[in-house]
Amino acid sequence: YALRGYLLVFKRMMDIVGAGMGLVFLSPLMVLVAIAIKLESPGGVFFIQERMGLDGKPFKIIKFRSMRNDAEKHGPGWTVSDDPRQTRLGRWLRRVEVDELPQLLNVLLGEMSLVGPRPEQVPYVQEFRRTIPRYMDRHHAKAGMTGWAQVNGLRGDTSVTERTKFDLWYIENWSLLLDIKILVRTLWQIFNGGNKQQELNENEQAAEIVVGD
Repeated sequence: YALRGYLLVFKRMMDIVGAGMGLVFLSPLMVLVAIAIKLESPGGVFFIQERMGLDGKPFKIIKFRSMRNDAEKHGPGWTVSDDPRQTRLGRWLRRVEVDELPQLLNVLLGEMSLVGPRPEQVPYVQEFRRTIPRYMDRHHAKAGMTGWAQVNGLRGDTSVTERTKFDLWYIENWSLLLDIKILVRTLWQIFNGGNKQQELNENEQAAEIVVGD
């Protein structure tokens, strides 16, 4: 895997600088979002949930709450497009990905990276590891706020198998330049309405991965 060796020191440095600057410059927006969440619906400002990270170790991911306070009263559920559990504000937060901003704290603490495979809930990981070959290989990298699969349109209620292919391609072809490219594309997609699948030449490389190898 490319995500090994001394270059990881530079990736960590980029995470610390990026997360630190993000928290400083985005703190006014985050305060306003927190106030708006509190005013719109009862419940806490943050949503904290256990996810699986590097080497299969669980950690607590932090997000702005975008759903009703009782959204998981029947247990965790898969989030889908136009999820009826979302609040009106939460729908906007998810569309522009502002709900993810508290994860900058996860990055600063070293639990996540700015770029990497998106972390999944532990119960779903146990299911996917049985049905998707090489699924656990995603955990050879720190979970990321954004990733190669996400900037290629594979986010939310999309094929887990396809996402796994893109995640494995990222881990096997990682470079600091690729991380920067993914961050730039993430910002571009957010400012342009996000979540539209874009085609790049690298897609063909990712699609050729044989997950069963």
